[in-house]
Parts: sequence; structure tokens; C-alpha cells
Amino acid sequence: MAIVLSAHEARVLGALIEKEATTPEYYPLSLNALANACNQKNNREPVMQLDETDIRRALNRLQDHQLVVAVRDSRVAKYEHRLQEVFNFTRGETAVLCVLLLRGPQTPGELRGRTERMHHFEELDDVLSVFDKLAQREPPLVAALPRQPGSREIRYAHLLSGEPVLTTQPIATSPGPIAAIPLPIAAAGDSNSSALSSDHERLLQLEAEVAALRQEVADLKAQLAALAAPAP
Repeated sequence: MAIVLSAHEARVLGALIEKEATTPEYYPLSLNALANACNQKNNREPVMQLDETDIRRALNRLQDHQLVVAVRDSRVAKYEHRLQEVFNFTRGETAVLCVLLLRGPQTPGELRGRTERMHHFEELDDVLSVFDKLAQREPPLVAALPRQPGSREIRYAHLLSGEPVLTTQPIATSPGPIAAIPLPIAAAGDSNSSALSSDHERLLQLEAEVAALRQEVADLKAQLAALAAPAP
């Protein structure tokens, strides 16, 4: 049966997946910690401001899909996802879907950097292999989007919220990764071809390192917010 999540449900599910992998010592999440995770300003596109009612409603719907369960820790209800039980994902598949849920359509290079704290991909081909596997699911869980004007890379989107809304406008990021620098396309037999390829690889590696550092800072901020916030 196809699962169609609202934007709020996708954010809640993505936040639970992310925090299990990056801050397991604070997982499962209380309602308050989950609100902080959903409303982060870093590594979220778009930035949202969900209140307790929004999150409870999303949790109820996710529980209907068996994607989330409530657990008891002392007197406080906490929540954890059940993505592995529902889909039997690999760690790489879970990491890719998590970033797509939290940040919308991504290129393989962006995903390679932004999944670093959840799963390390050695090569871009490893990311593409995960896309192929998710796209071959029944029903498919990801799809390639038409290339945007002026872009050399194809973006991929998850299908857990149905078919993605296409846009021809550049995607704003706040803050985003270092913008990819367009490289000239070498003609066949051009002696500069290998040098351009090497430059491109170095650029992708730099983007991955910067994205991983930003993720670490965002997670530390979320942990501090969760510790400072009063218990519900």
C-alpha cells in the first residue's frame, strides 16, 4: 500500500530518523525534543515552525502507518520511528531517504555530503546505486526530477509524499552548501579532461566536508536546546 505523508508528517519522520543516527544518547525523542528537531533552522528545507498540536497530529498519522510508535520513559512519552521494520532498508537507503525527507530534492553530490554522519558513501556511484534500489521498489520511493535550466546535475526526490511539485526556480538554502562551480566540458581527446575531472572530485569532497561540519554544529545546537528546554 502506498504511503502518502503530509509535509508535517515527513518532517517529523525525518527528524526521528536523523536523531536516532546522529544523537542516539537522546533517542527516542520526547515531544519537546522532537519539536526542537523539527524546527531547526539548519539542515531543514523549508524551515518550519511546528507547534505541539501539529506534531501530535503528525505522530498520530505516522502511527496509523506503523512508521512511528510511542514508548514510555519514566512518566514522559517518547517516540521512535519504525522505518526499518516497514521497509527493511539498508543504512545507506535510510540515510538517503532521511535527507530527502528533511531537505527536499537533492543531487547525488549533495546527498553524499549531507548523509556523512549517518552513513559514509565512498563514491558517488554508491549514492546512485541506492537511488536505483529505492526507485525499483513497488511502489517506487524515489524519482529523478527533470534537470533544471542551467544545472548540470539531476536532482532526486522521495515519493513518500506523492509526486513532487516541480519548479524551475533555484532552490534557496539557508545556509546551503558551497555552490557547485560549473566546470567547462572538455572535448573528446582534450588533454585537460583528466585535470577537470580531478578538480571536480576535489570540489565534491570539499562540499561533503563542509556539509558534515554544518550537520555537526546543527546537532550540537539541537542537543543544547533539548537540554535547556523544560520537561513537558
